[in-house]
Amino acid sequence: MADPKGFMTTPRQEWPRRPVEERVRDWNEVYVPGALLPIVNRQADRCMDCGVPFCHEACPLGNLIPEWNDLVSRDDWRQAADRLHATNNFPEFTGRLCPAPCEAGCVLAINQPAVTIKNVEAAIADRAWELGLTPPRPPERLSGRTVAVVGSGPTGLAAAQQLTRAGHTVAVYERDDRLGGLMRYGIPEFKMEKHHLERRIEQMRAEGTKFRTSTAVGRDVGAAELRTRYDAVVIATGATAWRELPVPGRELDGIHQAMEYLPLANRVCEGDIESSPVSAAGKHVVIVGGGDTGADCLGTAVRQRPASVTQLDIYAQPGAERDEDAEPWPTYPKIYRLSAAHEEARDLRTAPAASADARLFAASTLRFTGDGGGHVRSLHLVEVDAARRPLPGTGRTLPADLVLLALGFSGPDRGDGLIDQLGLQMEPRGTIRRDAGFATSVPGVFAAGDAARGQSLIVWAIAEGRAVAAAVDRHLTGSSQLPAPIGPFDRPMVV
Repeated sequence: MADPKGFMTTPRQEWPRRPVEERVRDWNEVYVPGALLPIVNRQADRCMDCGVPFCHEACPLGNLIPEWNDLVSRDDWRQAADRLHATNNFPEFTGRLCPAPCEAGCVLAINQPAVTIKNVEAAIADRAWELGLTPPRPPERLSGRTVAVVGSGPTGLAAAQQLTRAGHTVAVYERDDRLGGLMRYGIPEFKMEKHHLERRIEQMRAEGTKFRTSTAVGRDVGAAELRTRYDAVVIATGATAWRELPVPGRELDGIHQAMEYLPLANRVCEGDIESSPVSAAGKHVVIVGGGDTGADCLGTAVRQRPASVTQLDIYAQPGAERDEDAEPWPTYPKIYRLSAAHEEARDLRTAPAASADARLFAASTLRFTGDGGGHVRSLHLVEVDAARRPLPGTGRTLPADLVLLALGFSGPDRGDGLIDQLGLQMEPRGTIRRDAGFATSVPGVFAAGDAARGQSLIVWAIAEGRAVAAAVDRHLTGSSQLPAPIGPFDRPMVV
């Protein structure tokens, strides 16, 4: 604890964002380059080095937050990077994409703004790359055992890196043409520039991990063949089966799933196509769904210069402060948050009908109507109460030339045949069934991440990858020194 009075003398200061008018003209990250390091030391000083650091419990990775806060406050970047990477394979991912449940669990957050843990984490990760503190760590010897990891999202990459470093020969299979899963084609460039992903993949290649892109297991490679070729298989395909909106007019042209829309924008940034065939340019856009994916659609649409863009959230607008009765500290509270995309939409006034930034809260879609050509032109909605019951007299209509459905995901996509070919047992909610050791109903096959847990956060995905790696290592060798931060049935803190 470098400054015992830091939490009393230093106010919370976050990584500043670039001006809205500037950043919506490009696809670069929204933050001011180089503006974090000048403030991060004093922000780390605000950490109280609590006797019982609840931030550890709030973070499924068990990040050693007080330790690296203290090291950052003293400019000891080498030790800080070591302590951070001891629990997290990809801190530059979580430092940009995680909603920071650790900050909700910060003891300072009981009656003050929490320590900017997420910003400190990002600063350590970036500084470690700048100083050359993240060299490849190939194993000293090989075990002679082989593992196939299906899926290259955060779970698959974390599992593969841990197993490679333990000495196993690992091949990662990815059905897309590039690695990264939803981090590649689901997360917009303005939230995380893809060079962060590329350099981690290159680090893993240098360590010995093999990658097979454009290879859908179950279609391009038989699942049974994979099972016989490798000593163990890890299924980390994510939860990519999107939820539908079964209302009249859904069949109209111009209504797309978020994951049909977002990858095209990312492919423009990758240089694969000149412009997206599903663009918001000049259109009245309505996004159905109030979560992070909806916000990603919002920020993407704003950059494509729409006529208007509105986001519908079926939940009531949350308050600015934690409800201590319903969501007491240190649980992660549902409060009103202003993402970079919502800030942009608010300042640019993209949604004249919205009451808060671009969002209409407590709004449920009733139906769509279209023109004579079968293209959507309007969305009909109604306000709802806390039980999602329509409120009489609250119906309204929004112009809609493009509708984006961002309603979340129900489980792994079964279209490639992987699950059925292996004969895996499934949970009633659509996820892969597994036991306390991450093992599925098929010997030698393990499941981790959203494919088994269900839709969750990136920090949980990485924790799952690290934990399943320990389980696979134990299965192959009889014991394991790899860390297992969570169990398959662990859940975030709730009341």
